[in-house]
Amino acid sequence: MTDIRSLTKDELTGALTALGEEKFRGAQIYGWLHRQMADSFDEMTNVSLKLRLVLERQFELVTLKAVQVLTSQIDGTKKFLFELPDGNVIESVWMQYHHGNSVCISSQVGCRMGCRFCASTLDGLVRGLTASEMLEQVYQIRKITGERVDSVVVMGTGEPLDNYDNLLRFIRLLTSEKGQHLSGRAITVSTCGLVPQIYRLADEKLGITLALSLHASDDETRKELMPVARTYGLAEVLGACDYYFDRTGRRVSFEYSLIRGVNDRPAAARALAMLLGGRNCHVNLIPVNPIKERDYGRGAWEDIEAFKKVLEKYGINVTIRREMGRDIEGACGQLRRSYGRSRQERGR
Repeated sequence: MTDIRSLTKDELTGALTALGEEKFRGAQIYGWLHRQMADSFDEMTNVSLKLRLVLERQFELVTLKAVQVLTSQIDGTKKFLFELPDGNVIESVWMQYHHGNSVCISSQVGCRMGCRFCASTLDGLVRGLTASEMLEQVYQIRKITGERVDSVVVMGTGEPLDNYDNLLRFIRLLTSEKGQHLSGRAITVSTCGLVPQIYRLADEKLGITLALSLHASDDETRKELMPVARTYGLAEVLGACDYYFDRTGRRVSFEYSLIRGVNDRPAAARALAMLLGGRNCHVNLIPVNPIKERDYGRGAWEDIEAFKKVLEKYGINVTIRREMGRDIEGACGQLRRSYGRSRQERGR
C-alpha cells in the first residue's frame, strides 16, 4: 500500500482525485496528517466514514510507538526509543535550550559508515527510514511532550546522506506551509562526508545547515576514525563544504569529537585552525561519549578548554557542545543496543 504520510500535498491530491474524490480533499487530509498529526484515519472527523474506509483500503498510515522514554534528572532531556511498523527500533532525543526546543532524529536503522567511536554503527545498517518514519519522530515527540519543536537536527542513528531521497522528502514535508511549516534554517543535517551528495544537497538550495563530522585535522587520523575518509580525503570533502557555502550562503558547522590521546592535543588544534582558516564556519567541539565496545576515552576538561582556546587564538568560531542527558545513555545507538540485548534475553 502507498505510504500516505510520505506523499506531498500535490501527490496526495492526485491520488485522491484518481479515486474519484474532489480536489479539496487533498488539502483537508494533508492537514490531518501533518498539522493535526493524526495517528489514524478515524481521527479525521470531518471526513466521511465512506472516504475513511477508502483511505484504510488504499493507504498505509505509518505511526511509531514509544517503547521506552528516559528523562534526564540533570536537565530534563528526554530520550525516546520508537518501534517502527516492522519491529525495528530507533532513537530520538528531545532537548530544551534557552532558544527553544530541539529534536534530534534518526535517519536509518543502524549505520554502515563504521565510525570507530560511534555505537550506532556496531551492528551495521538494517535499512533507511522512510520520510514518514522520520516525520513521525518529530510528531510523536510533540504529542508526548505537549511542547512545540523549534528546530530539528538529523544527527541521530544513521548517515542521512546515505538515505538521500527519503531525507529530501522529509525536509520538504516538514517545511511545507500546509504542514508544520518549519523554517529550513531551523533544520541541521549531519554527514560524515559523502561528497557527491553534499554537492547535490547544495544545489537543492533548501536553506538548511550542513554539519560535517570532521573529527581530525589530517587524513591519516581521520582514516583511523572514519572509514569514509579512505574514499573522500579532507581536501575533497572541504571542497564540497566550500561549494555548499557558496551555493547556499549558509555557514557549515564542523563537528569535532575530542578523543583522549588521538586528536585532542594542542598540535591537532593548531592543525585544525590552519585547515579551516579563512572559512566562514563554526566548530562544535564534542567531548566523546565513551562506549564499552571501543577503547576511546574522554580527556580532562582542562585539555578540552585548552583545545578551544587554541582555535579561538586563530580566530576560529568555536563552542563546546553542551552535554545533554548524560545520565540517560546519551550517545547515539547505546539505548537501541541495550534494548536489543534485553529483548534477546527475554526471548531466551
